[in-house]
Amino acid sequence: MPDASAGRKGIALTERQRIAWLRLIRSDNVGPATFRDLINHFGSAETALEMLPELSRRGGSTRAIRVASLAEAEKELTFAHRFGARFVGIGEPDYPPALRQIDAAPRFLR
Repeated sequence: MPDASAGRKGIALTERQRIAWLRLIRSDNVGPATFRDLINHFGSAETALEMLPELSRRGGSTRAIRVASLAEAEKELTFAHRFGARFVGIGEPDYPPALRQIDAAPRFLR
């Protein structure tokens, strides 16, 4: 049986990148457009996570922004794997091509 992802374009996320993406998505005030803008600006979810508190302060927030923890992301991934689910990022080969065309497409599918 042929590989379902054969002929599809994209780059698979590493486990470290997948966790960083999940943390960024689960952080306060980060929707699909903000996620995309942060990744494009900073080059990685890890760098964007480091910059979130500073960006929040610059934006005028007087309270600390909640950044999803490493433990929270790992727990969510473990839970998903336990039920046979996996997270597929927007740039990965298995992400549906039609969804990639939508501006507010989900960054991850489960």
